[in-house]
Amino acid sequence: MFQVRIHGRGGQGVVTAAELLSVAAFLEGKHAQAFPSFGSERMGAPVVAFCRIDQREIRSREPVDTPDAVVIQDPTLLHSVDVFAGLSPAGYLLINSSRSIETLGIDEYASVFPADHVRIVAATDLALAHVGRPIPNAALLGGFAALTGWIGLDAVVAAIRARFAGSVGTNNVAAAVAAYDVVSAARPREAASC
Repeated sequence: MFQVRIHGRGGQGVVTAAELLSVAAFLEGKHAQAFPSFGSERMGAPVVAFCRIDQREIRSREPVDTPDAVVIQDPTLLHSVDVFAGLSPAGYLLINSSRSIETLGIDEYASVFPADHVRIVAATDLALAHVGRPIPNAALLGGFAALTGWIGLDAVVAAIRARFAGSVGTNNVAAAVAAYDVVSAARPREAASC
């Protein structure tokens, strides 16, 4: 089973990202589940959502305490919430930022991971460029597909198109594809920009 924890703030599409990830996995014939955990339901409050992906039925309904991957939609959470809790040194880390690991102040922590398991992508910038709104979730799903290989870009695109019609879907797909390309091309531990 592959477990993902997504950290962000209310209004950034954290819950939607987990749902889209589970739909993408389902479209590839896998079993998946997604669910959120949040206290206050207000814009800007820290939010965490979970997704599990497996080849067989998933019975666990617990929050993901030991994720295989952590996606951080809002880098301001890096030093205010324990976003790295439970992530093993063999895990994957995807951060939405235009800054480097060193500038973010997490280079010591990030150094425990294999070089190809840590990526930064300026997903908010990509969302602004393609969608016109600072909602990085679709872009980060493209980056997740490139980073982990647990889902394919085609499944991410199909999940986005199933959720969002018309230009909203098309623009979110463009952001996801752009992030996929950026993460695929990024050299280890260097900030990738759009």
